[in-house]
Order: sequence, then C-alpha cells, then structure tokens
Amino acid sequence: MSSSPRSWRRAGTALRAWRSGQWTVAGAGALATAFLVGAPTDVVPNPLFGRSVPVQWWNYPALAVTAALAGIVLSTYVRRPAAPGPSSSAPEPPAADGGRLGAIGGVLSFFAVGCPVCNKLVLVLRGASGALSYWAPLQPLLAVLSAGLLAEAALRRLSAETECPVTPSA
Repeated sequence: MSSSPRSWRRAGTALRAWRSGQWTVAGAGALATAFLVGAPTDVVPNPLFGRSVPVQWWNYPALAVTAALAGIVLSTYVRRPAAPGPSSSAPEPPAADGGRLGAIGGVLSFFAVGCPVCNKLVLVLRGASGALSYWAPLQPLLAVLSAGLLAEAALRRLSAETECPVTPSA
C-alpha cells in the first residue's frame, strides 16, 4: 500500500504541532495577502485604487478564504526549531510540492475579486460589455478554483511536515 503525498490527518497533526512563531507568520501572511490582493482590487477600500464596478458580496469571503489559506501556506516555509535532545539539529521534512499551486491560487484570487472592467486584457479582448457579460460571471468560479488550489497546496505542505524522513543507512 503506497502512502498518499497528502493526508487530512497528517495536516491536522502538523497544525496542532505549530508553535506561536508559525501561527504569527500565518497571521502576518494572511494580513499581507489580504492587503496585497484587496487593496489594488479595491475590495479593501483605499485612496490609491478605485473600481468602475462595485464590489460584489462574494468578494469579501473569497478574499478572506484566500488570505487565510495563503497565510497557512506561507507559514509552512518557516523553519521549525530543533527539538531538544542529544541531536543538535532536527531533520527537515521532505520537500513538499504545492508551492506552485499556492502561487497560482494567489494570482487567480487577484483576478477573481478584481473589477471585471478594470482588467486591461479582458477589455482589449472583449470590450467593456464583454467583460461584464462574459468575464464577470466567471469570476466566482475563479475564486473557487483559487481557494481549491490554495487548500491543496496547504494540505500537501502540511502533510509533508509530519512525514518521517528516510535516512540512508551507513
């Protein structure tokens, strides 16, 4: 029986083992993501950016889910302190895939919550009416896809934190 690269149980175990430093990074990463995605899209109101189309109700939960998941994924890159004992360094968990999924999920979230007629590429290809008719209805699907990719990245990276590293025999 082969072991899956991801496991809800191992991911939960990893989260329960996190120390305050990892939770601090997760919180800071979530806030940074909320600002980096929310400010330019004007989901987070600010004086620097504006929107031609009002923010939709689903933009807020989509941004919150994106920020929380991105914070968790970012925190999986924090090096854990060495365990006390005779060995001075704790073995690092095996490298986990999922980093690309997280990055793609983060970028998709930007397009998901952004103003549909503020996207220059969509405007060039479809015009303003096409952006509202074709692009705007796809944005909630992009938000779900973004959250799914971020969740998968978090699951893979957290699962890898609890894997037992294989050490070569001497």
